[in-house]
Amino acid sequence: MALLDQWKEMAYSTTADKKKLQELWTDYFQKEKEIYMLLLKEPDTEVRGTVKELAEKYGVDIMTMTGFLDGINESLKEANPIDDMEEDTQVNLVFDKELLYKNMVAAQADWLYGLEEWNDIFDKETQERLYKEQKKSMTIVRQGPKIGRNDPCPCGSGKKYKKCCGAKAASI
Repeated sequence: MALLDQWKEMAYSTTADKKKLQELWTDYFQKEKEIYMLLLKEPDTEVRGTVKELAEKYGVDIMTMTGFLDGINESLKEANPIDDMEEDTQVNLVFDKELLYKNMVAAQADWLYGLEEWNDIFDKETQERLYKEQKKSMTIVRQGPKIGRNDPCPCGSGKKYKKCCGAKAASI
């Protein structure tokens, strides 16, 4: 079984004890934060190696590194083959700084996009701009088709819109 499948089975288990699962995620988020702090201190350094080598470098187990690689993959300049990754698979952590920041915002991971290390990469104005761009891109405005006054009322009454729900809407 590929590492990612093992990680998902463990981290998203529906049969596992809820307390143990919560402990797993609490521990994972702390380790994830520590790895990001190290990566952001040298954001232009190309970090490469096998999954096992990177796990050892950052002092985490293989499953934690697998979860981390899954999480950062969309922010990398060159995606890793996470679906069939094994311990000896060569991977990279070469990330696009703006994309990583925006993806952290999209994930609502304030403990990550709020890290002090970002201040050495982007000034406050840039961080605010990236934050706003990401939030704006996530906002979806849905509009139904415009109903004309003489169209049949969408409520199904058989009356014209202006004589049914349209009249109610006009009186509000």
